[in-house]
Amino acid sequence: MPINKILPSKRAGKLIAGVIAAATAGMVAIFPGQPAVHDDSALAIKIMQPWEGRHLVAYLDTLPTRPVYTICDGDTTNVRKGMVETHAGCDARTAGKLERDYRPHLVKCVANWDKAPLSWRGSMLTLSWNVGVGATCSSTAARLGRQAKWRESCEAATAFNKAGGRVLKGLVNRREMGDATRPGEAEVCVTGLPK
Repeated sequence: MPINKILPSKRAGKLIAGVIAAATAGMVAIFPGQPAVHDDSALAIKIMQPWEGRHLVAYLDTLPTRPVYTICDGDTTNVRKGMVETHAGCDARTAGKLERDYRPHLVKCVANWDKAPLSWRGSMLTLSWNVGVGATCSSTAARLGRQAKWRESCEAATAFNKAGGRVLKGLVNRREMGDATRPGEAEVCVTGLPK
């Protein structure tokens, strides 16, 4: 399935600018009362939260090949049926997982990670949250990122638009140009690239 035209947007620019404005030495206090996170993790949270939706009660996500209990902002780690979380607990889970379980792996698999454009790093982090660090690190998008082919990498990440073996319109929107209320990952990714 060919990708749609990926274009920079004002709304994605505002999202990136908001993270940059809130950053102090590359760290952003995104959640009240929680430790600051790296600027790319903060951007990833801003991109992914509207797509994931926040669920304070665990639900069975049946889209994956193996259904899995999910809570908060798409978190599946140690989640069991009937589990309940608070907003503050979800904030801690999301920020902690990105910083502990996702970002370090991407830093290792993409040389000079911190020198890559913020928009690209944030988009790769949200992709990894959704498809896993293994799939992200072994993807064409990561390979192109390692070659500093940022735009091509942003576009390659749009290939992750399937669940259960079929293309889903919601994943196409998430990976590409978003929808009326949410910017897409590629939209944010290309908006912050150097000209």
